[in-house]
Amino acid sequence: MQGYLLRFYTEQKVQYRGKPLSKWLLGVAQQFKIQGATILSALESVGRQGESHSSRFFELADQPIQVELVVTAQQADELLDYLQQQELSLFYVKIPVEFGSLGQLT
Repeated sequence: MQGYLLRFYTEQKVQYRGKPLSKWLLGVAQQFKIQGATILSALESVGRQGESHSSRFFELADQPIQVELVVTAQQADELLDYLQQQELSLFYVKIPVEFGSLGQLT
């Protein structure tokens, strides 16, 4: 199947509507019936405006986070339209991918 990998970048400390933004995005993915979604923690990153972010032993609030969603073209359009309507600032990457399943899923 053809579709997209949507990758959103945020930090652990970023909240939206009372939740960490990464968990809020996961909830939105469930709302849109997206079946492939993952939250990944990174060690370090450089943000849009050149600032450095990292997870430190005593301070994880600045920890870089990626949220990845594997979606169809229609899901990508609908999700990005929805997110555009929200009052949030969010950087993303949209990468064309081929995806599918092998064997029986349990």
